[in-house]
Amino acid sequence: MKDNSAEEDLNFVIRQHSEWLAKQLHSQRENLFPPDASKAMRKFTSGEAAALLGVNDSYLRKLHLDGKGPSPELTSGNRRLYSVQDLQKLRETLEKTARHPGDYLPGRRSGDHLQIIGVMNFKGGSGKTTTSAHLAQRLALKGYRVLAIDLDPQASMTALYGVQPEYDLHEGGTLYDAIRYDEPVPIREVIRTTYLPNLDLIPGNLELMEFEHETPRALSQGNAGLFFFRVKEALAQVDAQYDVVVIDCPPQLGFLTMSALSAATGVLVTIHPEMLDVMSMSQFLRMTADLMDVIAESGADMSHDWMRYLLTRYEPTDAPQNRIVAFLRTMYGDKVLNATMLKSTAISDAGLTKQTLYEVERSAFTRSTYDRAIESLNAVNDEIAQLIQSTWGRK
Repeated sequence: MKDNSAEEDLNFVIRQHSEWLAKQLHSQRENLFPPDASKAMRKFTSGEAAALLGVNDSYLRKLHLDGKGPSPELTSGNRRLYSVQDLQKLRETLEKTARHPGDYLPGRRSGDHLQIIGVMNFKGGSGKTTTSAHLAQRLALKGYRVLAIDLDPQASMTALYGVQPEYDLHEGGTLYDAIRYDEPVPIREVIRTTYLPNLDLIPGNLELMEFEHETPRALSQGNAGLFFFRVKEALAQVDAQYDVVVIDCPPQLGFLTMSALSAATGVLVTIHPEMLDVMSMSQFLRMTADLMDVIAESGADMSHDWMRYLLTRYEPTDAPQNRIVAFLRTMYGDKVLNATMLKSTAISDAGLTKQTLYEVERSAFTRSTYDRAIESLNAVNDEIAQLIQSTWGRK
């Protein structure tokens, strides 16, 4: 006979541990980001600001001396520090006298369609969330208007952006509210501004699983319609507000991922170059192709502007990884991004304080460790930005 008391005890223990952990995480956030437990982006040195804007530091200094654009903060050592708000104002100032349209505001122009990038893989540890979070921030810092969507019920990107699902999303507030079958709300109601001027967020939490549970029920009752269009239709409501949407997809091929895949114009598949991960990706690709066939038979256009593979957590000194990387490049050619995301303690250490590498000060790490990691991230994200520009017909 089954011991129900043991089950009840286990349920009690799991729930209790969940509550304890949530309280500790909330306390940690308040200690990290007082007094209102909200995050703020660090300020950038003149060299960093110049690199983000694509100008020389000397030119940035001349703008300051000429009184053009915002006045940076001056440290006791007479160093200039620029906020993200300063960077945006400088972009707008520089764009007015730019040689070519889009030199400093690289987003959409008339006729350009919204770029929706689905970052996916159904194996955990492939660097999907790290990729999504840093890509969205880098694009925003480079002047694109970006919407980041956390479609993963585990909500790691949400936490990384300073929103704690257990405390901040008591009454919904995820994309589920905009794609649910009964009384969906306008997507604008679930979009949050972030501490970057060009970056908005739709957070995630466990409530997203309701879409996975409700879709089969709605299909059986004939109420689901073309369920895989629900993300696409929701995003159409805010099409003109953004240049790029970055979707951190759940690590499974469920209804959420299928709907995100149907909305996407570009697909980025993250791969950790280990044999077990590559074997898993083989199954992922086979299942994805089968599901896309089913969706296409229902009348959906499943063509995309581009699809690329990104090598993540790559260690160049690891011989077995190098063999797998060579194998993948031989097999998929230019479908594999040239840039790789290197494995770095800097990225994982930044995550301990719920920050991306773009948010932490360089002084928090040894110079070589930080520079190696940031160069890797920038190379990946800028190559994806080039894909976006190419899709819009620009070099």
